[in-house]
Amino acid sequence: MNFFYFASPSTFYRLAGILAPWCFAVAAILGAAGLYVGLVQAPTDAQQGEVYRVIFIHVPAAWMSMFLYFVMACYGAMSLTFNTRLAAMMARALAPTGAMFTFVALWTGAFWGRPTWGAYWVWDARLTSELVLLFLYFGFIALGNAFEDPRRGDRAAALLALIGVVNLPIIYFSVLWWNTLHQGSSVSFKGTSMHVSMLTGMLLMAFAFWSYSIGTALARVRTIILERERRTRWVRAL
Repeated sequence: MNFFYFASPSTFYRLAGILAPWCFAVAAILGAAGLYVGLVQAPTDAQQGEVYRVIFIHVPAAWMSMFLYFVMACYGAMSLTFNTRLAAMMARALAPTGAMFTFVALWTGAFWGRPTWGAYWVWDARLTSELVLLFLYFGFIALGNAFEDPRRGDRAAALLALIGVVNLPIIYFSVLWWNTLHQGSSVSFKGTSMHVSMLTGMLLMAFAFWSYSIGTALARVRTIILERERRTRWVRAL
């Protein structure tokens, strides 16, 4: 398969239209399965009780918030290095979904923190760096739309995204570098101490969020392509 063939906005527009519905369908199936496992099958935590079940939304959302920013920054780097239009469009398409997952991570974390820490919000290192990530998403979106020439906006936003990558290791390693209230990672490359049903539910939700992110990015990039390419012959022929 010639992947460079799909680097053209016109051909990728058609491919995205085919793939997006399938991604949403997979996300719905995995999400339903993940919620069932997490809310019904998973046992009650011995220390936190039922409130721990928020992790089945909170943890996958936090993972996606960081992963999508990294992918967005990679697309930004590609657009700057190779001057590819589609890479810049994909970076823009990912940003709103990444911001949404960052907000969900902060929001669900607040609901978990109130009964656990006694407060909805504390200026903890991980919470603060995750909040900075949300502002970076907002800054990327605002900066990309601040220029009349969309290509100038793409370059400025890409530079901000690349600068903001430094925040990702701060988020991940904050619980190791500082004495924070936030608990350490329950899942790592070394293994996990979680019950198998808890881990299964969390991974199902993570894959559901991942599939949803792909679907929304593909659907959104189709809109961006139509807006950018509206004067071309192939768009007029649609």
